[in-house]
Amino acid sequence: MSEGIRFFAAGRSKNTQIQKWENIDMRVGMGYDVHKLVEGRDLILGGVRIEHDKGLLGHSDADVVVHAIMDALLGAAALRDIGRHFPDTDPQYKGISSITLLKHVGKLLEEKMYVIENIDATIIAQKPKLLPYIDEMIHNVAEALQLSEDQVNIKATTEEGLGFTGSQEGISAHAVCSVSYALDLMGDDRLQGQNCGGCRGCAAKTEQ
Repeated sequence: MSEGIRFFAAGRSKNTQIQKWENIDMRVGMGYDVHKLVEGRDLILGGVRIEHDKGLLGHSDADVVVHAIMDALLGAAALRDIGRHFPDTDPQYKGISSITLLKHVGKLLEEKMYVIENIDATIIAQKPKLLPYIDEMIHNVAEALQLSEDQVNIKATTEEGLGFTGSQEGISAHAVCSVSYALDLMGDDRLQGQNCGGCRGCAAKTEQ
């Protein structure tokens, strides 16, 4: 196993004082999703309803960029993928907001004690122009995951008329993220000297 990354960082949370980051296991996840454009559906991207003559076909609201972000987060934490957690055969997810599902993914990572460091996502769509909606998308994703907006980046591009996105048959999205193990980031005197069920040990121990 790698010895990890050695550097210093200031605390990001109001409730947690992050001390020295040493021997940190940084994990990276990637996600990809694509949905077909059809008439008679709302176009939802990043939790934003966008004016367009077509929307994305799917069991949920088919928010392709949020789906890619969820898969990246689940992958970083080795929690499989959204199909396993939210199968399209389950009626409870019919038409559900993908932002609601994203909140659930955030809780899954919390249960595994992973801290999200950053998210970067790209939407590939020939039309419509998405720049006016990007700030609201970033806000929605950050709010759902209880992150600051400078930890989330979403951008949009075209494929210059090429492929299925260029012919406006569908929209796709890619996402990458990085996460860290929470107990690697914080010192807690209550944990020192204890065997915490396989925990690799808190940062405070390295200060001694």
